[in-house]
Amino acid sequence: MSSYGCCSTFTKESKQVASLSSLLKLVSEESRLRLLCVLQKGEHCVREMMEHVGFSQSLISHHLKDLKDAGIVEDKKKGLRVYYSLTKKGEHIINLLFKI
Repeated sequence: MSSYGCCSTFTKESKQVASLSSLLKLVSEESRLRLLCVLQKGEHCVREMMEHVGFSQSLISHHLKDLKDAGIVEDKKKGLRVYYSLTKKGEHIINLLFKI
């Protein structure tokens, strides 16, 4: 049984499994996945994302905060607006997800 490191507690593999599980839960939520799909096409501000997905500003902002905290999206202020884009990690995740 010791060869199943990913299933054992307190191993490096176990921590990786827990981290992957959290990441999959985060991106599997339909609203977040829709926002990631929009960001896959390029940088957008919240107003533009509202037009694409039809969600409220507060819902989009909430989801973007979670995605930013996970290192999947990043933001850049331009004038009065904040523009969001995928990080390299986010691009990699989206490319993997959309291949499925």
